[in-house]
Amino acid sequence: QVQLVESGGGLVQAGGSLRLSCAASTNIYAFIAMGWYRQAPGKQRELVATITKTGGTNVVDSVSDRFTISRHTVNNTVILQMNSLKPEDTAVYYCNARRLVLGDMNSYWGQGTQVTVSS
Repeated sequence: QVQLVESGGGLVQAGGSLRLSCAASTNIYAFIAMGWYRQAPGKQRELVATITKTGGTNVVDSVSDRFTISRHTVNNTVILQMNSLKPEDTAVYYCNARRLVLGDMNSYWGQGTQVTVSS
């Protein structure tokens, strides 16, 4: 069973930075893609950034000038670097990984890490 463990969340003032890590229990090359999502109170979960098996990255326009996604393949870890944080970035951030298993797309989620940005 795949496990994803997020870390790095916390309380930060507006303008500050946080670095979120997602550690996978298996080799991350097993996944077609990994990514970060977030869910603010009362809102739907939304995509933040993805990184594919081949290393291609995508960050949603709303945060692309402040967030970057990367990976450390040796440690099977995906990183979300968040700079110039704003109060509207406050949310629970979830790590996601997807892989094909016998032709079916399986999606795995971490438990989430809280990010709170104070004004």
